[in-house]
Amino acid sequence: MKLRTGLLAATMAAAIAVAAPAQAKTFKYAFQGDLSSLDPHSLNESFLLATLGNVYEGLVLYGPNLEIMPGLAEEWKLLTPTTWEFKLRKGVKFHGGQDFTADDVIFSWQRTLSEGSDQKVRGGQIKNITKVDDHTIVVETPAPNPILVQDLPYLLIMDKEWSEENGATNATSAAGDNTGNYANLNANGTGPFMVESHKADVKTVFKKNEDYWKDIDGNVTEVEFTPIKEAPTRVAALISGELHMVYPVPVQDWERLDKAEGVKALTGPEARTIFIGFDQGRDELLYSNIKGKNPFKDQRVRAAFVHAVDLEAIKEKIMRGAATPTGLLAAPQINGFVESLNTPYAYDPEKSKALLAEAGYPDGFEVTLDCPNNRYVNDEKICQAVTSMLAKVGVKVDLLAQPKSKYFGKVLSTSGYDTSFYLLGWTPGSMDVENVLSSLIVCQDPENKKGMFNLGNYCNAKVDELTAAIGSETDQEKRNAMIAEAFKIVKDEVGYMPIHQQPLSWGVSDGAEVNQRADNGLDYRYVTVK
Repeated sequence: MKLRTGLLAATMAAAIAVAAPAQAKTFKYAFQGDLSSLDPHSLNESFLLATLGNVYEGLVLYGPNLEIMPGLAEEWKLLTPTTWEFKLRKGVKFHGGQDFTADDVIFSWQRTLSEGSDQKVRGGQIKNITKVDDHTIVVETPAPNPILVQDLPYLLIMDKEWSEENGATNATSAAGDNTGNYANLNANGTGPFMVESHKADVKTVFKKNEDYWKDIDGNVTEVEFTPIKEAPTRVAALISGELHMVYPVPVQDWERLDKAEGVKALTGPEARTIFIGFDQGRDELLYSNIKGKNPFKDQRVRAAFVHAVDLEAIKEKIMRGAATPTGLLAAPQINGFVESLNTPYAYDPEKSKALLAEAGYPDGFEVTLDCPNNRYVNDEKICQAVTSMLAKVGVKVDLLAQPKSKYFGKVLSTSGYDTSFYLLGWTPGSMDVENVLSSLIVCQDPENKKGMFNLGNYCNAKVDELTAAIGSETDQEKRNAMIAEAFKIVKDEVGYMPIHQQPLSWGVSDGAEVNQRADNGLDYRYVTVK
């Protein structure tokens, strides 16, 4: 009798489902850190940009495999080596109902160069934008730039009128000194999703933009994002069915997910390099017991540090074999990657001790290491391991691990690069090594918006010269030769301590399908809830 009742109930439910309109599809997911701002120009962080890329859009968009697709620009062409014409999409409206025009593009570009912006490197790729009419612009670059378009997906466009009405013409500073900026807590883009509610550190809810200018592949009508710092809590919420997706998943939990019912680990190589940088610009370190000089200005000291760190041990013990130790700041997926220079520095603690003694620090010294604890895969654990390894050669490291909102607010240009020694991860937005060189490696040059993420101000005039040439060279063979020369100089000088390419590490329920991109970005357009 129970079976018959169950069959009858199922039959009635099916009939109701057929008769009723399609139900809303809600996708629920968690990341280890919060969405630090709703301002698309506040922080050059891939998680924030990828998330806000569902709300705001660039002139071009990323496809599911990071291919460039038309976005708010329908087409573009190179007029001269330094000028581009973009035909803007007509009939597009912002979520607030305002029309999208050329004025919004010009305003947004200028806003990326405002005092609080962390997008100055991206905005600095452009010298000027001229409005031809409401839907045509001409973009001028300081020098020939054949990869300009590849750097535009995350130059996100805001509405000029809305920004002016709400006193948000300048970007929200990551340093936290103007968090009252209206755009910090409110959004008005042209993208496929709108922000319905946002409560920092608690939850952000996105609703589908039913008036979006194009069809999307997914079926999601609502997205709920919850920041969950603790990895065990994230994984438990996935397994219990509370969430459709979580990331990152600790690599040691991959097997657990694959054995659990209804969930799986979704993994792969990420185009992100994790590395450690040194303050090489100041005459005295901000955070060290050495006064009157800067040990990191000495190549022998930097070499001592890199030879003291066992990357294979970090790979096996912390990353459970899932990371790829590296000798470069660019991953294999990045255009211009130089495989011959990718061999890591050799682990040799005795050499480290000898180099420190030769440099005048036989007993080592003290220094503070700034590290995020909720941004990259096992970031704090990596820093703890580096701290322990350096202690074995006599260097005492004071580890300052903080949530990414505080970490970035401290170490970036908006706070005057308040760091002596730091861990950072980088995926070039253009997926080209020129972005790595011009953002991380060239000398800090605020006037020309170069080297803005070179937090320790490593500086070599020849590398700067090569980077400028690489940015405008169209002959791929010549370009590759210059890239190799630049990276070899950096490696020989031990400009940085590369650690590894981290793995993509997502946990996904069987009730949802997502597209996993090499930049670790989640695009709601390609999410399907079953």
